[in-house]
Amino acid sequence: MTIHTKAGGVEFRNVTRRYGAVTAVNNVSFTADPGTLVTLLGPSGCGKTTTLRMIAGLETVSGGQVFIGGKDVTLLHATDRSVAMVFQSYALFPHMTVLQNVAFGLEMSGMSRQDREDKASEGLRVVGLAGYEKRLPSELSGGQQQRVAVARALVLEPEVLLFDEPLSNLDAKLRRRMRDDIRDLQQSLGLTSVYVTHDQEEALAVSDKIIVMNRAVIAQEGSPRDLYERPADRFVADFIGGANLVEGRILSRDSGKAKVDIGGVEILVPDRPLDAEDVLVAIRPNAITLDTSDEAAGLRVKVRKTVYLGSHIEYALESDLGEFFAIDHNVAAAVKPGTSAVARFIDRGTAMVSR
Repeated sequence: MTIHTKAGGVEFRNVTRRYGAVTAVNNVSFTADPGTLVTLLGPSGCGKTTTLRMIAGLETVSGGQVFIGGKDVTLLHATDRSVAMVFQSYALFPHMTVLQNVAFGLEMSGMSRQDREDKASEGLRVVGLAGYEKRLPSELSGGQQQRVAVARALVLEPEVLLFDEPLSNLDAKLRRRMRDDIRDLQQSLGLTSVYVTHDQEEALAVSDKIIVMNRAVIAQEGSPRDLYERPADRFVADFIGGANLVEGRILSRDSGKAKVDIGGVEILVPDRPLDAEDVLVAIRPNAITLDTSDEAAGLRVKVRKTVYLGSHIEYALESDLGEFFAIDHNVAAAVKPGTSAVARFIDRGTAMVSR
């Protein structure tokens, strides 16, 4: 029995969710196009999980409208929406076999027992767990349990598949593998997926679009590259990938580049339409290179700390402009703590943001 998928888009129109005097989501509007994976990213308490639960119908809407597949589902109960959710806790029944767990959601569908089991077996095959049907959840690894949870959602053939912090219970190596598996599965099946995480690297790795939320509103949305290379403000620049933030003043603009003064040092950064001449410059850690030669010109720094992490070196730098955090993949030429150097900035890793 084949699993069929019908991707439906998601649209929020001016959606608000209040709990008494507390506004958890405030007048939020966005779209998730059919067949794409959209990530809701932000710190704890920003409203991302509440937003996901309103898509699922697990939270009621205080104002605005929610559409799935072009249909207004604002007032529909969760069971009447064509969505399925993969929870952080997996929520597997410990006394049921893997096959029974996957087939459980189909019991109210009117299918015969044999058809339910056939479909559950196909779901397990899709997620790479064929042959695990008779095992109990306790006999599986964390990653395998997560696959069972995904298979259980897939067999419902939802228009939208929702992920609520699905990898937070896994170790770092397995988390990296599972995020790739989820992305590959989403793309191969053409599933519309909305994914919640607070992990910036995870969001960058799996998403077609990222919606960064802060204090119940959308701070910025766009492709992973847009948000990383062109953050809108201080919060997004710091939250997506981390950035060194420095006060600067625009000196001139030409051919898409802006010459900016930071503490007496002139640097070139990609231009953007900001009205004020005084700006913040966001400098990514991997956009900083160190030059220890005596004749080098640039921002004078002192290496306060050097940390070897195998694939790269992390530096804590001191300067007249404050502390900088830098990353260098040239581990063979590490600069020792206490060394004076000059920091240079690669324009591709820098951005002007509003203050």
